[in-house]
Amino acid sequence: YFSATINYFLLVMFSIILCVEFIMGNLGNGFIVLVNCMDWVKRRKISSIDQILTALALFRIGTVWIFFLDWWVPVLYSNLWATVMIIRIIYSTYTVINHFSIWFATSLSIFYFLKIATFSNSVFQYLRWRIKIVISGTLMVSLVILFLNIMVINLHIDSCVDEYRGNLSDSSGLSTDVHFFILLSFTISVFTFVPFTVSLVTFLLLIFSLWKHLKRMQHSAKGSRDTSTTAHVKALQTVIAFLLLYAIYFLSFLVQFLTSGFLNGYLIVFLTKAAGAAFPTGHSFVLILGNGKLRQASQSVLWRLRCKSQDSEPSGP
Repeated sequence: YFSATINYFLLVMFSIILCVEFIMGNLGNGFIVLVNCMDWVKRRKISSIDQILTALALFRIGTVWIFFLDWWVPVLYSNLWATVMIIRIIYSTYTVINHFSIWFATSLSIFYFLKIATFSNSVFQYLRWRIKIVISGTLMVSLVILFLNIMVINLHIDSCVDEYRGNLSDSSGLSTDVHFFILLSFTISVFTFVPFTVSLVTFLLLIFSLWKHLKRMQHSAKGSRDTSTTAHVKALQTVIAFLLLYAIYFLSFLVQFLTSGFLNGYLIVFLTKAAGAAFPTGHSFVLILGNGKLRQASQSVLWRLRCKSQDSEPSGP
């Protein structure tokens, strides 16, 4: 009875957390898409950075929706979620959306590195002048990893189907099996370790570029806080926020995968889904604060809301 009460309490608590993350994730990423699309219509053109941010925000919205549906549909329509076809569709869809969400964030790190870093190396300069080709090539190469990821996921599903065949409609079936969920989630996370490594390398190279730039500034007896330094710092803040959020996200899967044998299985699932939804939600607000246009637009919206709330307050006698 006590265990059932604890599980119910955890279900309610994490349901509230996931609903808050769902709302905030849609608001944050939707705001990025709206501002960039309005600017696109106004200027009749869209910059490369805005293209990456818009695509990233769209896939992040998809990621948040996947987590939301994956949480509530089994609760409300458990029989629907128990079918192999639905499980295959939901995990394949999540794999695709999560893949592009991570890789567009990595493309953003590459873009900042090529635009802001100050290396005189001929290879770097060659890549810098072909930044659009580099980004497009990165996304094209990532399709190979996506194909392998989907193939491995389907192999896991097939092996689990054979194990649970004839018992898929029960509460202990494939759709609610904790080890099955953790195995697939961890597999998806492992395949996104490559873009994480790429982002980490760009982060370290940006730090090295900033260090070299500050040394040059000291030798030339100029102030260290010039335009290039500011650009380096802002880019580093954006990249490190992505790395930290993703590291927490990845480590949550790793810890839960290693401890799944002796910890409460449902607690593991709750934590995994909460951490998974926090990543695309939190990163959207980091991007808004780190981008001048988005930050200015958000400040304008907040100012208008504040003025409207003050106008709606009843005046005193």
